[in-house]
Amino acid sequence: MLKRRIIPCLDIKDGRTVKGVNFINLIDAGDPVELAKIYVDQGADELVFLDITATIENRKALAGLVERIACEINIPFTVGGGIDTVKDVSVLINAGADKITVNSSAVRRPELISDIAAQFGSQCVVVAIDTKFLNNEWMVVVDGGRTKTELKTLNWASGVEELGAGEIMLTSMNNDGTKSGFSLDITSQVSSRVNIPVIASGGAGSMEHFRDVFFNTECSAALAASIFHFGEIDIRELKSYLRHEGIAIR
Repeated sequence: MLKRRIIPCLDIKDGRTVKGVNFINLIDAGDPVELAKIYVDQGADELVFLDITATIENRKALAGLVERIACEINIPFTVGGGIDTVKDVSVLINAGADKITVNSSAVRRPELISDIAAQFGSQCVVVAIDTKFLNNEWMVVVDGGRTKTELKTLNWASGVEELGAGEIMLTSMNNDGTKSGFSLDITSQVSSRVNIPVIASGGAGSMEHFRDVFFNTECSAALAASIFHFGEIDIRELKSYLRHEGIAIR
Protein backbone atom coordinates (compact mmCIF):
# COMPACT_ATOMS: atom_id res chain seq x y z
CA MET A 1 0.00 0.00 0.00
CA LEU A 2 1.08 3.58 -0.61
CA LYS A 3 2.21 5.58 2.39
CA ARG A 4 -0.68 6.84 4.47
CA ARG A 5 -1.67 10.54 4.56
CA ILE A 6 -2.70 12.89 7.37
CA ILE A 7 -5.25 15.50 6.31
CA PRO A 8 -6.56 18.41 8.39
CA CYS A 9 -10.03 19.65 7.50
CA LEU A 10 -11.27 23.23 7.60
CA ASP A 11 -15.05 23.29 8.11
CA ILE A 12 -16.06 26.80 7.07
CA LYS A 13 -19.10 28.85 8.10
CA ASP A 14 -19.37 32.60 7.48
CA GLY A 15 -15.70 32.68 6.47
CA ARG A 16 -14.44 31.21 9.76
CA THR A 17 -13.26 27.73 10.70
CA VAL A 18 -15.80 26.01 12.94
CA LYS A 19 -16.19 22.63 14.61
CA GLY A 20 -19.08 20.87 16.29
CA VAL A 21 -20.25 17.44 17.40
CA ASN A 22 -22.27 15.34 14.93
CA PHE A 23 -22.29 18.39 12.62
CA ILE A 24 -24.15 20.64 15.14
CA ASN A 25 -23.34 22.94 18.09
CA LEU A 26 -20.66 24.72 16.09
CA ILE A 27 -17.95 26.76 17.79
CA ASP A 28 -15.35 29.06 16.27
CA ALA A 29 -11.97 27.43 15.66
CA GLY A 30 -10.00 30.25 14.06
CA ASP A 31 -9.00 31.97 10.85
CA PRO A 32 -8.81 29.44 7.99
CA VAL A 33 -5.89 31.13 6.22
CA GLU A 34 -3.75 31.16 9.36
CA LEU A 35 -4.67 27.56 10.20
CA ALA A 36 -3.82 26.44 6.66
CA LYS A 37 -0.35 27.96 6.96
CA ILE A 38 0.20 26.25 10.30
CA TYR A 39 -0.73 22.86 8.85
CA VAL A 40 1.67 23.26 5.95
CA ASP A 41 4.45 24.07 8.43
CA GLN A 42 3.55 21.01 10.50
CA GLY A 43 3.79 18.70 7.49
CA ALA A 44 0.18 18.01 6.57
CA ASP A 45 -0.05 15.95 3.39
CA GLU A 46 -3.18 17.62 2.05
CA LEU A 47 -5.80 20.13 3.14
CA VAL A 48 -9.58 19.87 2.85
CA PHE A 49 -11.87 22.94 2.84
CA LEU A 50 -15.60 22.34 3.33
CA ASP A 51 -18.08 25.20 3.16
CA ILE A 52 -20.47 23.29 5.39
CA THR A 53 -23.57 25.46 5.00
CA ALA A 54 -23.34 26.21 1.27
CA THR A 55 -25.73 23.43 0.27
CA ILE A 56 -28.21 24.18 3.05
CA GLU A 57 -28.13 27.91 2.25
CA ASN A 58 -28.37 27.18 -1.50
CA ARG A 59 -25.23 29.08 -2.45
CA LYS A 60 -21.78 28.41 -3.87
CA ALA A 61 -18.57 27.78 -1.96
CA LEU A 62 -16.50 30.81 -1.02
CA ALA A 63 -14.17 31.09 -4.03
CA GLY A 64 -12.47 34.23 -2.72
CA LEU A 65 -11.48 32.50 0.51
CA VAL A 66 -10.36 29.43 -1.42
CA GLU A 67 -8.07 31.67 -3.48
CA ARG A 68 -6.60 33.30 -0.35
CA ILE A 69 -5.81 29.91 1.16
CA ALA A 70 -4.43 28.48 -2.08
CA CYS A 71 -1.95 31.36 -2.29
CA GLU A 72 -0.53 30.39 1.10
CA ILE A 73 -0.10 26.62 0.74
CA ASN A 74 1.91 24.21 -1.40
CA ILE A 75 0.11 20.93 -0.68
CA PRO A 76 -2.88 19.35 -2.47
CA PHE A 77 -6.05 21.28 -1.71
CA THR A 78 -9.56 19.79 -1.85
CA VAL A 79 -12.60 22.07 -1.75
CA GLY A 80 -16.29 21.29 -1.30
CA GLY A 81 -19.61 22.93 -0.58
CA GLY A 82 -22.47 23.94 -2.86
CA ILE A 83 -21.03 22.29 -5.99
CA ASP A 84 -23.88 21.46 -8.37
CA THR A 85 -22.38 21.87 -11.85
CA VAL A 86 -19.20 21.47 -13.85
CA LYS A 87 -19.04 25.27 -13.99
CA ASP A 88 -18.88 25.42 -10.19
CA VAL A 89 -15.89 23.09 -10.34
CA SER A 90 -14.19 25.29 -12.92
CA VAL A 91 -14.56 28.32 -10.64
CA LEU A 92 -12.93 26.51 -7.72
CA ILE A 93 -10.13 25.00 -9.79
CA ASN A 94 -9.36 28.47 -11.13
CA ALA A 95 -9.35 29.75 -7.54
CA GLY A 96 -6.63 27.24 -6.64
CA ALA A 97 -8.33 23.97 -5.69
CA ASP A 98 -6.55 20.80 -6.84
CA LYS A 99 -9.54 18.55 -6.18
CA ILE A 100 -13.20 19.11 -5.40
CA THR A 101 -15.57 17.14 -3.25
CA VAL A 102 -19.25 16.58 -3.88
CA ASN A 103 -21.75 15.05 -1.50
CA SER A 104 -25.48 15.87 -1.43
CA SER A 105 -25.51 17.03 -5.05
CA ALA A 106 -23.97 13.74 -6.20
CA VAL A 107 -26.58 11.72 -4.33
CA ARG A 108 -29.36 13.71 -5.97
CA ARG A 109 -27.75 13.70 -9.42
CA PRO A 110 -25.15 10.91 -9.69
CA GLU A 111 -24.22 11.85 -13.26
CA LEU A 112 -22.55 14.95 -11.80
CA ILE A 113 -19.67 12.67 -10.77
CA SER A 114 -19.23 11.42 -14.34
CA ASP A 115 -19.56 14.93 -15.77
CA ILE A 116 -16.81 16.31 -13.54
CA ALA A 117 -14.55 13.30 -14.14
CA ALA A 118 -14.98 13.66 -17.90
CA GLN A 119 -14.04 17.34 -17.79
CA PHE A 120 -11.28 17.37 -15.19
CA GLY A 121 -10.25 13.74 -14.67
CA SER A 122 -11.16 11.25 -11.96
CA GLN A 123 -8.20 12.38 -9.85
CA CYS A 124 -10.06 15.67 -9.34
CA VAL A 125 -13.24 14.09 -7.96
CA VAL A 126 -13.55 13.24 -4.27
CA VAL A 127 -17.00 12.00 -3.29
CA ALA A 128 -17.81 12.72 0.34
CA ILE A 129 -20.05 10.11 1.90
CA ASP A 130 -21.68 10.95 5.22
CA THR A 131 -22.91 7.75 6.80
CA LYS A 132 -25.04 6.98 9.84
CA PHE A 133 -25.81 3.65 11.53
CA LEU A 134 -29.60 3.36 11.34
CA ASN A 135 -31.66 0.25 12.08
CA ASN A 136 -28.56 -1.98 12.03
CA GLU A 137 -27.44 -0.65 8.63
CA TRP A 138 -24.92 1.98 7.56
CA MET A 139 -26.93 4.43 5.45
CA VAL A 140 -26.04 7.55 3.48
CA VAL A 141 -27.25 10.89 4.85
CA VAL A 142 -27.08 14.28 3.12
CA ASP A 143 -27.50 18.00 3.85
CA GLY A 144 -24.90 17.93 6.60
CA GLY A 145 -26.47 14.82 8.08
CA ARG A 146 -29.92 16.36 8.30
CA THR A 147 -31.60 14.24 5.62
CA LYS A 148 -31.80 10.45 5.50
CA THR A 149 -31.64 8.63 2.17
CA GLU A 150 -32.49 5.09 1.11
CA LEU A 151 -28.92 4.48 -0.05
CA LYS A 152 -26.87 1.82 1.69
CA THR A 153 -23.36 3.14 2.24
CA LEU A 154 -21.54 0.16 0.72
CA ASN A 155 -23.68 0.24 -2.40
CA TRP A 156 -23.19 3.97 -2.85
CA ALA A 157 -19.41 3.64 -2.37
CA SER A 158 -19.25 1.07 -5.16
CA GLY A 159 -21.51 3.24 -7.28
CA VAL A 160 -19.43 6.39 -7.05
CA GLU A 161 -16.34 4.44 -8.05
CA GLU A 162 -18.13 3.18 -11.14
CA LEU A 163 -19.27 6.71 -11.95
CA GLY A 164 -15.69 7.98 -12.01
CA ALA A 165 -14.83 9.17 -8.52
CA GLY A 166 -11.11 9.12 -7.82
CA GLU A 167 -11.40 9.08 -4.04
CA ILE A 168 -13.95 8.71 -1.24
CA MET A 169 -14.05 10.79 1.93
CA LEU A 170 -16.04 8.69 4.39
CA THR A 171 -17.42 10.39 7.51
CA SER A 172 -19.20 8.50 10.25
CA MET A 173 -21.89 10.84 11.55
CA ASN A 174 -22.13 8.73 14.71
CA ASN A 175 -18.49 9.44 15.52
CA ASP A 176 -18.01 12.96 14.15
CA GLY A 177 -16.66 15.35 16.77
CA THR A 178 -16.93 12.80 19.57
CA LYS A 179 -13.18 12.11 19.82
CA SER A 180 -14.07 8.47 20.50
CA GLY A 181 -12.17 7.11 17.51
CA PHE A 182 -12.86 6.47 13.85
CA SER A 183 -15.64 4.04 12.94
CA LEU A 184 -13.46 1.05 12.10
CA ASP A 185 -16.25 -1.23 10.88
CA ILE A 186 -17.71 0.87 8.07
CA THR A 187 -14.27 2.28 7.17
CA SER A 188 -12.95 -1.25 6.81
CA GLN A 189 -15.97 -2.37 4.80
CA VAL A 190 -15.78 0.53 2.35
CA SER A 191 -12.01 0.57 1.94
CA SER A 192 -11.92 -3.16 1.20
CA ARG A 193 -14.89 -2.91 -1.19
CA VAL A 194 -13.53 -0.23 -3.55
CA ASN A 195 -10.32 0.13 -5.51
CA ILE A 196 -9.94 3.89 -5.01
CA PRO A 197 -8.41 5.63 -1.98
CA VAL A 198 -10.64 6.11 1.06
CA ILE A 199 -10.14 8.94 3.54
CA ALA A 200 -11.36 8.03 7.03
CA SER A 201 -13.15 10.88 8.78
CA GLY A 202 -15.07 11.43 11.99
CA GLY A 203 -14.08 10.72 15.58
CA ALA A 204 -10.31 11.26 15.87
CA GLY A 205 -9.38 12.16 19.43
CA SER A 206 -5.92 10.69 20.01
CA MET A 207 -2.83 9.48 18.18
CA GLU A 208 -3.91 5.93 18.97
CA HIS A 209 -7.08 6.45 16.94
CA PHE A 210 -4.99 7.15 13.83
CA ARG A 211 -2.88 4.07 14.52
CA ASP A 212 -6.00 1.94 14.91
CA VAL A 213 -7.65 3.09 11.70
CA PHE A 214 -4.46 2.48 9.72
CA PHE A 215 -3.86 -0.94 11.31
CA ASN A 216 -7.43 -2.18 11.05
CA THR A 217 -8.66 -0.81 7.72
CA GLU A 218 -7.33 -0.28 4.23
CA CYS A 219 -7.98 3.47 4.25
CA SER A 220 -5.24 5.49 2.61
CA ALA A 221 -5.65 8.66 4.70
CA ALA A 222 -7.14 9.90 7.94
CA LEU A 223 -8.77 13.29 8.33
CA ALA A 224 -9.38 15.32 11.47
CA ALA A 225 -10.34 18.83 12.46
CA SER A 226 -10.73 20.00 16.05
CA ILE A 227 -7.78 18.11 17.52
CA PHE A 228 -5.56 19.96 15.05
CA HIS A 229 -7.36 23.32 15.25
CA PHE A 230 -7.10 23.53 19.04
CA GLY A 231 -3.53 22.26 19.26
CA GLU A 232 -4.37 18.97 20.94
CA ILE A 233 -2.25 17.04 18.44
CA ASP A 234 0.68 18.39 16.41
CA ILE A 235 0.88 16.77 12.98
CA ARG A 236 4.68 16.42 13.23
CA GLU A 237 4.37 14.54 16.51
CA LEU A 238 1.54 12.40 15.12
CA LYS A 239 3.60 11.35 12.12
CA SER A 240 6.57 10.54 14.33
CA TYR A 241 4.35 8.41 16.56
CA LEU A 242 2.85 6.54 13.60
CA ARG A 243 6.28 5.79 12.14
CA HIS A 244 7.36 4.46 15.54
CA GLU A 245 4.29 2.21 15.47
CA GLY A 246 5.44 0.77 12.14
CA ILE A 247 2.99 2.58 9.86
CA ALA A 248 4.33 3.84 6.54
CA ILE A 249 3.44 7.52 6.59
CA ARG A 250 4.30 10.27 4.17
